[in-house]
Amino acid sequence: MATYLVTGVAGFIASKVAEALLDQGHQIIGIDNMNDAYDVRLKQWRLEQIHHRPGFTFDQIDICDQPALANLFDRWQREQQPPFEAVINLAARAGVRQSVENPQVYIDTNMSGTLNLLDQCKAFDVAKFILASTSSLYGAKNPRPFREDANTDGPLSPYAASKKAAEALCYTYHYLYGIDVTVLRFFTVYGPAGRPDMSLFRFIQWISEGHPVMVNGDGTQERDFTYVDDIAAGVIAALKPAGYDIINLGSDEPVVLSEAIRIVEELVGKAAVIEHRALHAADVPATWANITKAEQILGWRPQTRFREGVARTVDWYQANREWAREIVTG
Repeated sequence: MATYLVTGVAGFIASKVAEALLDQGHQIIGIDNMNDAYDVRLKQWRLEQIHHRPGFTFDQIDICDQPALANLFDRWQREQQPPFEAVINLAARAGVRQSVENPQVYIDTNMSGTLNLLDQCKAFDVAKFILASTSSLYGAKNPRPFREDANTDGPLSPYAASKKAAEALCYTYHYLYGIDVTVLRFFTVYGPAGRPDMSLFRFIQWISEGHPVMVNGDGTQERDFTYVDDIAAGVIAALKPAGYDIINLGSDEPVVLSEAIRIVEELVGKAAVIEHRALHAADVPATWANITKAEQILGWRPQTRFREGVARTVDWYQANREWAREIVTG
């Protein structure tokens, strides 16, 4: 049994990673600041699924709070608990459009927060660090499917820029201090209890409740939608030693946005009323992951087909509709 520190543990991906590691018999120290970047009820619901499980400990800590992090690492070591086998940093401010409105919080969390965690790994000899990064780094000009060695010098949003900086810091700490680092670039993660600013949560809520479906652009954009359980399996596979590596986790099967809406219509049993708006300057026209490295290095390939994943997400929404219908999707 290993002990892992999972940051952002009430978040969409991190809660699933923690759940899967608990299923394997590991001990999880989960931290989260429980901020109100979106409706806290979603974070509370996710946390409730794992909060009382044996082997799980929760602390409400912000990764931007360096003294609180230092105290956590020190306390864990002083109590002669097993040292952290790895830090899995899934705490982040995510979202392209929101980062344009409030870039500072993205720099604070994604860059400075990552730096704080790397400092603690150095101080307490934590050998392994996993960073959640993003497909947004690939911008608009790289050929598809996106390979990890593509040029990422043209981030279109403060969110992408903050993640590029975090990746660079991870390499620096690997080079200087020998920390084993795996950077995972996620592609459009969706699933039950997902983020409400993501398109599939919005489409399911809007169509279920009879609200207009707002589509930026003409709906021909493509997204490499990847189911959250598959992403969690990829994160766990990435705990193996890697030196320093960057690996895409995506479905390798892009879906046109208008087709995604059609599938949601079928599963919900209602027609969408679509309203088109101008395409946002920070949005990319398409994403598509080359997952060759994930297959070769991690032995990972997604298992969930898009329609199956959407059906599970619709089922979750209907089961939690009494409060999920009230979630502000922005």
